[in-house]
Amino acid sequence: MAHASEIQTKTKTVGGAKNGGSRVVPVVKAPRFYATEDVVVKKTGRKVAKTAALRKTITPGTVLIVLSGRYRGKRVVFLKQLASGLLLVTGPYAINGVPIRRINQAYVIATSTTVDISGVTVDPKIDDKYFKRAAAGPKAATEEELFAQRNEKKTIDGHRVTDQKALDKQLLAVVKKTPLLKAYLKSSFALSKGVFPHNLKF
Repeated sequence: MAHASEIQTKTKTVGGAKNGGSRVVPVVKAPRFYATEDVVVKKTGRKVAKTAALRKTITPGTVLIVLSGRYRGKRVVFLKQLASGLLLVTGPYAINGVPIRRINQAYVIATSTTVDISGVTVDPKIDDKYFKRAAAGPKAATEEELFAQRNEKKTIDGHRVTDQKALDKQLLAVVKKTPLLKAYLKSSFALSKGVFPHNLKF
C-alpha cells in the first residue's frame, strides 16, 4: 500500500451522463502561474558559534608579538581570554604605549618569555562589553557639519585611563623584578636583512 505522502492523484466523481462518471485528478493542483526567475531561498545556518580554543603556547603572562594593526611589532603581555575568544592584552601602556585591548590569537606570535602575573588582578568589568563603542550620532546634513564631525577630536573615557593606570601599576612592579624585561617589552620586533622568521626561536 502506498504511503499517504506518495499519493499523487485521486479519483473524483463527475456528474453528467457523457462524462464517464469519474475522473483521475492530481491531489495538489499545479500553480496557474510560474515565476520568470528562480527565487533564492536562504539556507538556515546550522553551525554553532564556539569560543576558539586557546593555543597551548599562550598562557596568562606570556609575552606576545603583535603581527597586525596599529601596534604591529609591539610586544604585549597576555592577561586572559575573553568570552568571545579574543585575547586581552596590554603593553603595559607605561612601557611601550599599548593600552588594554583585544586581539585575535591568529595575529600574534607567542614567545618563550613570560611575566608572572599570578599576583596581578584584572578588573572583572574588563570584558567584551567594556570595548563596545558608543552609538554613533546623527549623520551630517550639510558639508559644514560633515567637516565639523571629521575635525572633532576623539577623547578617551576617564574610567579607561583609571583602569589602565591601575593595571600598569601592578605590572610595572612585576616587570622591575626581572632584569632587562622592561627594555625587552619596550623594543619593537622587526626582521633584519638575511633573517627569516622560520629560523627564529621565539
